Amino acid sequence: MALTSLHGCPAPAKLNLFLHVTGRRPDGYHLLQSVFQLIDHGDTLDFDLRSDERIVRALRALQAEYRRRHGRLPPGIDVRIDKRLPMGGGLGGGSSDAATALMAANALWQAGLRDAELMAIGLPLGADIPFFLFGETAFAEGVGEALQAVPGPDCWYVVIEPGVTVPTAAIFTAPDLTRNTKPITVADFLGRQALRNDLQDVATRLFPPVAEAVEWLSGHGAARMTGSGACVFSAFSSEQEAEQVLKKVPAKWIAWKAKSLTKHPMKSLLQINEL
Repeated sequence: MALTSLHGCPAPAKLNLFLHVTGRRPDGYHLLQSVFQLIDHGDTLDFDLRSDERIVRALRALQAEYRRRHGRLPPGIDVRIDKRLPMGGGLGGGSSDAATALMAANALWQAGLRDAELMAIGLPLGADIPFFLFGETAFAEGVGEALQAVPGPDCWYVVIEPGVTVPTAAIFTAPDLTRNTKPITVADFLGRQALRNDLQDVATRLFPPVAEAVEWLSGHGAARMTGSGACVFSAFSSEQEAEQVLKKVPAKWIAWKAKSLTKHPMKSLLQINEL
């Protein structure tokens, strides 16, 4: 029986466990290395097929591919979002929403596209979208699209939202941004050698609340900014440890705890709905 709706679809946040800028392409895009980690905190989306062909912008490329394969447009889809992830937080909220929308539409339309095909459709929409479609802890290179599965930590995180929005462009255009970090290997990451976020120095200089959050959280464990900011995180071995630190976070900040994920929860939801 064909699906007509998918409700409660998760769009989890990601953390950059490290982020190195290793160079720059002739077209201006920066070459990166990072490890993306999914966590169990994020937005939630609902999808319902329509009687007409209207869709949200993120699904237009998938709609065009469906038309190429089937010679007709699929039905439109209504999308509702319960938004929890902040804009400009470095958590990949918009990219995660788009990836969940692509996975849901692929199922609702019975389009049959494989993950790699969805990733190719998603990349022009946002460099982080392929990771969310990949759906597991990944060592990322290039502009973030070259992904290799790696074992991720089994831990809890405390994440602080410093209350500012950090425009990605402001970080990557800064003249003092480090752009020549020596590339590392997966083995280097697993050995936790010389890992940092090359964007953090610029972000903390331009946005003092980020610097303040890093400094405060560093008093309770190794703290690092995720992505281009503004959110700051630290890892803890147990939920109890994370909860103890969370209770101490100053009231001026929004803060929360989250568990590391080994697999995108949308994958499991789709498997359940296919039974």
